[in-house]
Amino acid sequence: MKKVNEWGFYTMFIPKLFGGQGINMPACSYVVEELSSACVSIANVDMVHYLGVIGVMASWNTSLINKIFRDVAEGQRTGNPCLISLAITEPGAGTDVEEVELIDKGRVSCYAQKVKGGYVVNGSKIFISMGHVSTWCCLIAYTNLKKPSENTIVFAVKTGTKGFSFGKHEDKMGQRSCPASELIFQDCFIPDENVLTNSAEMPPSKTREIREIIEQYIQYAVGVTRPAVGAFGTGVARGAYEAALKFASETEVDGKLLINHEWAQIMLADMYKNVIIGRLSYVEANYSNGLPGGIYNILQMKPVYYYLKYVPKFFLDLFVSPFLKLKIMNRIFFKLFVDGQSVEQQRRCSGWSSLTKVVGTDMGIKNSQMALEMMGQAGLRHECGVEKILRDSKLLQIYEGSNQLNRINLFANLIGRSIPQARAFEE
Repeated sequence: MKKVNEWGFYTMFIPKLFGGQGINMPACSYVVEELSSACVSIANVDMVHYLGVIGVMASWNTSLINKIFRDVAEGQRTGNPCLISLAITEPGAGTDVEEVELIDKGRVSCYAQKVKGGYVVNGSKIFISMGHVSTWCCLIAYTNLKKPSENTIVFAVKTGTKGFSFGKHEDKMGQRSCPASELIFQDCFIPDENVLTNSAEMPPSKTREIREIIEQYIQYAVGVTRPAVGAFGTGVARGAYEAALKFASETEVDGKLLINHEWAQIMLADMYKNVIIGRLSYVEANYSNGLPGGIYNILQMKPVYYYLKYVPKFFLDLFVSPFLKLKIMNRIFFKLFVDGQSVEQQRRCSGWSSLTKVVGTDMGIKNSQMALEMMGQAGLRHECGVEKILRDSKLLQIYEGSNQLNRINLFANLIGRSIPQARAFEE
C-alpha cells in the first residue's frame, strides 16, 4: 500500500477539481487489466479503492467529496495511504442490495436512527474489500428497515469513529492478499455533516421519485465499478493465457513442442479471443458512461476537459475549491446528474455495465480452466501459478452483483425494455 501510494495510484483517477491527478477515469480499466494479468489480488489492493471513490462521487455532495478526496491527496503527500472503502453487503443481504427492485426482499439490518445533530447507526457490513486498512468508509444504511428502497442514507465514516470497529477477515479461497472485512457499528454516532446523501432530504426532482433517485445513485456507482470488475476478469483471462502460452512454448509432447500441436493452437486461439472480447466489452461500457447521461460525460466535455487539463492545480485549489463547500453546489450537481439523466440513458449505462461484468469475469474463469486443461498435472502445482489464477478468478463472478443478477439486469435494460410484456426481478 505504501509503495502504491508513493507511485500515486490512489489519486491517479480522482479529478483535479478535488485534488487528484485527474487522469481520465476510463483509463482506470487499462491499469486494472494490466495489474490483474500478474495478480488480481494485488490489483484489488491497488485499485478497489476506486469503488469507494465512486461511491462518494455518486452522492454529488461536493463539500464532502472535496474533503475526503483531499484527505487522499494529503495521504499521498505525507506517505500515509488514505483509502476509501464502500460498505454495502450485509450478513443477510448481498446481491439484492444492488438493485432497488430487490432490496425490499433482502434482510437488511444496518439501521440509522435520526437523533439530534446526526444519526446513530447499528448493524454490520461484511466482505468489504480493504475495509481494515481504509481511512474512510462510504456506508450505505437505512432509516426504515421495512422499506429500505425509499429510506436509504449514505454516510462518510472515518476509521476511529466511536462505535465503529472491525470484526473478522474472511478466509477466502483466492485473492487472499486483499482483506475482505467485517465492519461493526454499535451505537455509532455520525454527525449530519458526514451524510453524503439522504433520500428523505433530497431536493425535489422534476423527473424522479425518491425510490428512483436511490436506484439512480446505485446505478451511477455500479455503472463504473462493474466495468472495472470486467477489466479485473479480462486481466485474469490474459494472465491465464500468457501462462498457457509460455508452458506450450517450452514443453514437449510426443516429440514436439506443445505449441506445434493443432489442438493446442486452437485452445490458445480461443484464449486469446476471450481476452480481446473482455477488453472490447469494458471499452464499450466506459464509452457508454462517457455519452450524455453517463457519469463521465461532464468531465469529458471538451471545454471542461481541457480547462481541468491545462489550468494549474494551485489555481483550482485556491480559487475553485472554496466554491465546492457551498450548499448551492450540491444542488447544482444534483440537478445536473439526476434531472440530467433520462431513464433511457440510465438503462443504457446500467445494461452495458452488467454486460461487461459478466463477459470479463466469465472469460477469466474460462481461460483459467483452459490453461489448467492444457497444462495437466503441472497446472495444479503452486509454482506454476495457474491454480492460483483460477482460485482468484471465481470471486469475480460473485461480487459487484452475482453474474446471475447481472444477466437479469442486462436483460431488463438492453432486451426486455423493447418488449412490453417482459418482466424482470419479479421472481
